[in-house]
Amino acid sequence: MFFTIPTLLTWARIVAIPLIVGVFYLPVDPATRNLVATVLFVVVALTDWLDGYLARRLNQSSAFGAFLDPVADKFLVCASLLILVQMDRVNALIALVIIGREIAISALREWMAQIGASRSVAVHMIGKLKTTVQMIAIPFLLFDGELFGVVSTRLWGTVLILGAAVLTIWSMVYYLRKALPEIRAKAR
Repeated sequence: MFFTIPTLLTWARIVAIPLIVGVFYLPVDPATRNLVATVLFVVVALTDWLDGYLARRLNQSSAFGAFLDPVADKFLVCASLLILVQMDRVNALIALVIIGREIAISALREWMAQIGASRSVAVHMIGKLKTTVQMIAIPFLLFDGELFGVVSTRLWGTVLILGAAVLTIWSMVYYLRKALPEIRAKAR
């Protein structure tokens, strides 16, 4: 099912990533770049919810879509974090923690699937919360200004991305603890 509406939305999310990054290389004023990148990110991030909803509603769920959806999310978050590090809006250590966790948990899930134990590392609420906090923090940091003249998006984005880093570590520990019995059993 490569060409269902939900899968096409997921592909669109991947294709949009260079657009979000590319905005910061346009010869326009910084406030315009920030606004365009923020709007693009929010629209693209909303397609994550929409493709899942449509897959269920239209009965178009597929193994390929289930694989591609989290890959698109990880690409989107990682690319955005790298731009934010380059623009000195996110500390490199925070980005490293978040990106490193994504790689480690993806590898863990792949290995657990190979040994037939993927249920032990199924998506949990803490992982969803981590993703939600990231998806709110990143547009705040991309915008990097004042909302309604009173809300400092850099301040709130920084607080939220720190919270996301804590949730990132917490969720990684959770998944590793869930996988540990299977890991021990296979190590014997």
